[in-house]
Amino acid sequence: MAKRKGWVAPSNSPINSLDDGCLMHIFSFLSPIPDRYNTALVCHRWCFLACHPRLWLRVERPIKGVAEPGVFLNLEAAISAARPGDTILIAAGGNHVACNIQIKKPLCLIGGGELPDETVLTCSRGSDSALEFLSTCKIANLTIRAELGCCLLHRSGRLTIEGCVLQCEENPLDYLSFPIVSTATAYPSLKKGQQDEHGLTVARTRIEGARRLSRPTGLWRCSTCAPSTRAPPSSSGLKLA
Repeated sequence: MAKRKGWVAPSNSPINSLDDGCLMHIFSFLSPIPDRYNTALVCHRWCFLACHPRLWLRVERPIKGVAEPGVFLNLEAAISAARPGDTILIAAGGNHVACNIQIKKPLCLIGGGELPDETVLTCSRGSDSALEFLSTCKIANLTIRAELGCCLLHRSGRLTIEGCVLQCEENPLDYLSFPIVSTATAYPSLKKGQQDEHGLTVARTRIEGARRLSRPTGLWRCSTCAPSTRAPPSSSGLKLA
């Protein structure tokens, strides 16, 4: 993570009188991107604490081949090691493979680039989906590409997709490809004040290559979710299996 030269927190600043554990606890309340990321640019101490494995795990190639705590070579290993509520930062650059990865605990997956196109998850042909969600999760700032099948398979829990790109490869079998397939059950008759355990929210997300949409009432919301200009006007991005 790059550090901004010349920006150093004053040693006599009151916040620097707190111990590392207290500062790390404060950082845990910040949104990973951009707030927690920006705290790492303040000074060496804040960079160490803001990037500590207790706050988030990272998927990237370790520098000089030396293993680092909280750093994993692939997304599946990071998800397996993560604890409920953890945030996983996926490094920009390269092409990360994601095939039929099941997520059974609440997690947040975030791309490490400035734009979603800089962090790509690829689901190869022959896989049902890149990611399968069986718990409440959030993904942000990622490009997810599926050759066949679907980018995201939503089984249960509340899934939030924000600032992503979902790509279905164009080929003779593109009618089998869907950006999102949801089999979660909604309960529109909940009493006032109760929150549905299942739901899908899509915001500021671009959909490319999608052909169909089946939208169940009360299950999902879409905010500024736009199909690519390559797709026909009737195209959209969710299939209910």
